[in-house]
Amino acid sequence: MSDFGSFTSPKNKCLATTILDMKIIEVDEKVTRDEQLQQDVGTVTQIVTYTVNPEDTDQFLRTWAYVAEIAKKSTPGVISAQLYRGIAGSNVFTSNLVFESTEAIRQLYKNPDFPAKLSEFPPRTVAAPHLFRKVAVPGICVD
Repeated sequence: MSDFGSFTSPKNKCLATTILDMKIIEVDEKVTRDEQLQQDVGTVTQIVTYTVNPEDTDQFLRTWAYVAEIAKKSTPGVISAQLYRGIAGSNVFTSNLVFESTEAIRQLYKNPDFPAKLSEFPPRTVAAPHLFRKVAVPGICVD
């Protein structure tokens, strides 16, 4: 089970759910994040795009910082965490957490402090999580 709870499979054509008063949207309509978590593929990056109401920004930032701190300090296999914010007054944030493996992510979700803190994200927040691996493109980037 993911940090955001279990998603309905694409076969049921439901690609969004509400967990902990936060709306969660599947990024890929063919592969759920829960399915991704079952794959052991080495280093993975969890990218979550959040849309936050302007009045909820401070609460979102405090909660994200605490969740990231839990990940970095209590979970072996967390390599890095970074938060980005859209420019020009945007309230869209993207969180990138790099893990040594999907097993490290699964261990993070077993930490009782983790889901407890997730409940503190602002209730109107929309999150779109997905797992990625680096891709090598000759002459441009390495994996």
